Amino acid sequence: MSMQIFRTKHFAVTEQSSHALKRCLSAWDLAFLGIGAIIGTGIFVLTGVAAATQSGPAVILSFVIAGFACTFAALSYAELASSIGGCGSAYGYSYVAFGELCAFIIGWDLLLEYSIAVATVANGWSGYFTNAMAAIGLALPEALTKAPQLGGIINLPASMIILVLMSLLILGAKQSAKANNAMVFVKLITIVVFITIASFNVHPENWQPFMPFGWFQTLPDGQTTGVLAGASLVFFAYVGFDAVSTATEEAKNPQRDLPFGIVASLLFCTTIYIVVAGLLTGVVNFKELNVSSPVAHALSLLGFTWASALVSTGVIAGLSTVILVLYYALTRIIFAMSRDGLLPAMLGTVNPKTQTPVRVIVICGLIMSLIAGFIPLGELAELVNIGTLAAFVLVCFGVLVLRVTKPDMPRPFRSPLSPLIPVLGMLSCGALMAFLPSITWLRFVVWLAIGLIIYFAYSMQHSQLADTEQS
Repeated sequence: MSMQIFRTKHFAVTEQSSHALKRCLSAWDLAFLGIGAIIGTGIFVLTGVAAATQSGPAVILSFVIAGFACTFAALSYAELASSIGGCGSAYGYSYVAFGELCAFIIGWDLLLEYSIAVATVANGWSGYFTNAMAAIGLALPEALTKAPQLGGIINLPASMIILVLMSLLILGAKQSAKANNAMVFVKLITIVVFITIASFNVHPENWQPFMPFGWFQTLPDGQTTGVLAGASLVFFAYVGFDAVSTATEEAKNPQRDLPFGIVASLLFCTTIYIVVAGLLTGVVNFKELNVSSPVAHALSLLGFTWASALVSTGVIAGLSTVILVLYYALTRIIFAMSRDGLLPAMLGTVNPKTQTPVRVIVICGLIMSLIAGFIPLGELAELVNIGTLAAFVLVCFGVLVLRVTKPDMPRPFRSPLSPLIPVLGMLSCGALMAFLPSITWLRFVVWLAIGLIIYFAYSMQHSQLADTEQS
């Protein structure tokens, strides 16, 4: 029943201008959307941090493990994206597979994931931007680059970059995609420059010992280390590939193009991560990489200062695309939940001129700008990982459920080796969740409890599903 209602009402909105998004994104736009979200914080920051503190040169294995977990989930995403109409993302898929309550929980979970991720990456962007301005003699006052808790007034660059991208998203999905494609091109050039230089400066002795921290161990202070702990950390590098699925209603041919965009972007980025991680730990000792910009730092140690400056430019462009895509995904999920009646109806309208949900874009932008400017996120960023992993587990489970409950549903793309691939996705993502700290689990449970209060107090009475059943 819920599936029929969901599919009917979501296909019907294409005929209502106040609820219809413009179909303008090609398969390559979607692939670049995924690359824009994935290649950023992970390759430019976490590679060095994970190598220096958790995995050593075996950070390559950490990326492989996290990449496999995401690949299993991506194949499940691709199957559901090709077969289910309406809003993409784990929210839309959970609606069909498990019903309204589970869909709300996952949607609420995704709101946390994307909003915190945007603010987190904006803080990283601010650091690189501040360093770049100082390098050209235009250093910003320290009070304008730090949150109050860190002794400043506001992290102004972090706050402003969100507002700038807010303006871009208001203009439309196609304009945002064009800007994303251009910035993706810049950071891919940056990566090519690094790979070219590093390939001729590898010292194999830097790869010894290959696995200095072992597979996994808990230190006396409660921190975890080892290849598996490193995989849980670098998983943040893959956050965002699922954002491709939120573009379902703006894809020209979603059943064909979404699977291509999801799988192509993930496979390409995983390959890039492994190559860069191997070269980075090969050109310098892994102990030297616990810095904010390990790729640029490694080039500086090699004496290629011009290349280091180029990489810093690429980092700024790269992190901009990550913020842009995650911000885009957040607004589309809120838009879909509002249209389903699970959030206030005021959030579910489309501007007739730009054909974008301007109201949602502005509200999200202002809130995230304040968070990025005034709150140092720290360990809160780990919430991004646990939220994403929980969504991945449910998407994989959703494939299994729908194979049983809806065996005749059209599936233009089918996850291979089912049920093996979805089961491996559930197990691998669940295992990565287990390696996260207990405080992260506590915060996650509190956030979900708040969501359940909102659901039973508001959403359950105002949902489109409830209205349909009453009529």
